[in-house]
Amino acid sequence: MTAESTVPSPGGQPREYGSSSVSVMPSPEAYGGFRFPAGRRPPARPTSWLPLAAMDAVAALVAGRTLTEIQRHPLLTAALLFGVLALNARASLYRPPPLPALLDELPVVCARIAVTWCALAAVCAAFTPEEALSARTLVLGCAVQSAISCAGRGTVHWRRRRALARHPGAALVIGPAGTAQRVAAAFLRRPDCGVRPVGVVSDRPAGPDGLPVLATGEEVQRALIQNGVRAVLVVEPPSRRGPMLRALALAGCELWEVDPDSPSYDREGRSTLAGFACRPLSVGVRRAGFGKRFLDVAVSGTLLLLVSPLLLAFAAVLRLTDGPGVVFRQERIGKDGRPFTLLKFRTHRPADAHEAATRWSVAGEQEMSRFCHFLRRTSLDELLQLLNVLWGDMSLVGPRPERPYFVAKFSQAYPGYAARHRMQTGITGLAQVHGLRGDTSIEDRCRFDNAYIDNWSMWQDICILLRTAAALVRPTGS
Repeated sequence: MTAESTVPSPGGQPREYGSSSVSVMPSPEAYGGFRFPAGRRPPARPTSWLPLAAMDAVAALVAGRTLTEIQRHPLLTAALLFGVLALNARASLYRPPPLPALLDELPVVCARIAVTWCALAAVCAAFTPEEALSARTLVLGCAVQSAISCAGRGTVHWRRRRALARHPGAALVIGPAGTAQRVAAAFLRRPDCGVRPVGVVSDRPAGPDGLPVLATGEEVQRALIQNGVRAVLVVEPPSRRGPMLRALALAGCELWEVDPDSPSYDREGRSTLAGFACRPLSVGVRRAGFGKRFLDVAVSGTLLLLVSPLLLAFAAVLRLTDGPGVVFRQERIGKDGRPFTLLKFRTHRPADAHEAATRWSVAGEQEMSRFCHFLRRTSLDELLQLLNVLWGDMSLVGPRPERPYFVAKFSQAYPGYAARHRMQTGITGLAQVHGLRGDTSIEDRCRFDNAYIDNWSMWQDICILLRTAAALVRPTGS
């Protein structure tokens, strides 16, 4: 956690401030040299989940209505319908693979239908033994529903494969020039894959043959616009192109990690395209949505009610020992570069606005009182940020917000720093629970913060909150 402060910034950052306008939005350099123009995104591929869900729903309804034992209980048909849809959604069966094929998902679809029927029979036997489903009904119901569902899903996949073959989407291949050209040539020989490479992104050309080699961000941007690129095939470790891949994801491109050497059938969770092992690559923001906001409001509201007497006591002690002005307000940068006013208890008084905006942490300042040292060492001075969370300026968990001056400097000096602003900033985060607070490596913070965003889950937030609570028992300061 950062503060209002008097120590020079890490990494030898310049101390000048106010001489020029400061941009707090991610710079083009932060995203590999380009940003996709607003309003010119590539067309999205029609991969709606509705056709597959509709086929499963029709199969469940037909199976339920054709069996006499089920017809007598409409609730059983409804339970059958929602049970199958829920299990299939849980198994990601409504997220079509890059090259849809019925035979690949046939065992999974049939197994979930059988599980639903068995669960339905068990519930009936437990609550209404006299109307338990017979073995004949179970077998016949599973067979009818499986046949209709597989026939419907096969029709949907067949239509999608035909559409992909007729109109393959333009793609870029990212990686070493020789390997990327080889992968691109293989995809061009198989247009039925639905992917048509139009260029290779590499640091150096492999030779005069093959697709054009794009070496700069401007060339990549031009290729995206001119060809309407829909997909990106990555044939090197994704970490080497992190900023550019994030920019491509934000531009609306599908990212696929391609193994150019190994077969795919022994790789769990992978698909096959042109004979290569492929898997979806996620480097964008996972939608936190309602769940994360609900957790923020519930926890911050509860904590504010519980600690309000403590906050009043801290404010009274600070007023008596350090005079007026117990609340420190400072502009910080939040999600998407939007500024907000961060609140905390004042533990140090900067000499002027220039010092407050351009100096780093204040840990170890000798002029602070004992009580202020106690607040900073235990991080209790940050409790007022629960109000920022309740108002929606921050989240409980997320990258720590920083001042505009440092956002501008760090975005230029550290690749990936600007990408931290893809998600709401937080009181604590993955970097903080790994000891990256105060005068620690900004590069390491970027890596942990972006890893948190790329792999966000509600359970990860809960784990970080628990680790933060445990760390408060053994405080180390800001």
